Amino acid sequence: MDTLIDRFIHFLAVEKGLAANTLESYQRDLVGYISFLKTGGNEDLNQTRRTHIIGYLSTLQKKGRSASTLSRNLASMRAFYSFLMRDGLIDTDPTVNLESPKLDKKLPRVLSIDEMESLLNRPDITTAPGLRDKAMLELLYASGIRVSELVSLKVVDVNLNMGYLKCLGKGSKERIIPIGSVALKQVGDYLILSRPKMIKNPSESALFLNHHGACLSRQGFWKIIKKYASLARITSDITPHTVRHSFATHLLENGADLRSVQEMLGHSDISTTQIYTHVTKTRLKEVYSKTHPRA
Repeated sequence: MDTLIDRFIHFLAVEKGLAANTLESYQRDLVGYISFLKTGGNEDLNQTRRTHIIGYLSTLQKKGRSASTLSRNLASMRAFYSFLMRDGLIDTDPTVNLESPKLDKKLPRVLSIDEMESLLNRPDITTAPGLRDKAMLELLYASGIRVSELVSLKVVDVNLNMGYLKCLGKGSKERIIPIGSVALKQVGDYLILSRPKMIKNPSESALFLNHHGACLSRQGFWKIIKKYASLARITSDITPHTVRHSFATHLLENGADLRSVQEMLGHSDISTTQIYTHVTKTRLKEVYSKTHPRA
C-alpha cells in the first residue's frame, strides 16, 4: 500500500505537475487512510468498499476535523482510487457516487483599506530588515500573490522598468501580474539599499532574504506579518492570505472585473474568485446600514 502511494505521488508530480505543498497534502491524507485500513486488518486495496471510506471519514469527524478537511481527504482518496483503476490495480472504485461533506461557506477575513494602510506603514524603513518587510508587504498587497509565491520570487522575476512580476503558481503555472508604483518603489529601494547589506552569497538569486542571507521561508514571513499586525493593533487573527483576500476585494470594490481578478489571483475556476463578490456585497450592506439615515 505504501508503495502504491509513492507511485501515485510520483504520478501527480511528473504527469500533473502539482506543487510540492499539494503533493504533501495528498500524501498526508492517504497515509492516514492507509493506516486506518491496516488497523482494521485490511491489507488489500482491491477489497476496500464504501463502508471503509465512510468509516474513516467518520473517525476524522469524531476527532473534531472540519467539513473542509473531510472533503479534502475524500478528494485525495478519489484521485488515488482513480489512479489505481487507470493502472488496472483494482476492479472497482469505492468512491464512485460518494457525496462530499457539505461545506459551510465562510467569507474570507478582509482588512479595510484603513487597516491595510496601518499594516503597510508599520515597518521601520530606516533599517535593512524593515525596508525588506515594507517591500514584501507592499508587493503582497499590490499583486495578491500567495505567500509561497512571494518567498519563491527571484530577483529576475520582478521587472521594475515595465512594472510587473512573474510568478510560478499552483501546478507550476506561470502568470504575469502588474505592480503599482508604490510597490515598485519599495522593491527598488530594497534592492538598492537593503538586499546588498543582507546577502552573504553573491550567487543567491532569491529576492527576499532572511538574516542569514538566504531565501526567506514561509514561516519566516508568517512571523513578520503577525508582528506588524500586532503593531497596527489589528485584533483579529490575520495571515498572509488575508492580504490576498484584501487585494481581491479592494479591486472588485473599485470596479475591477471578475475575470481580471481571477487571472491575477491564478484561480483555474472563476467560481473560486466569485466568493469575493459575496464579500463586497456584505461590505456594501455594512456601509449602507452605518451611513444611510433611514437604514
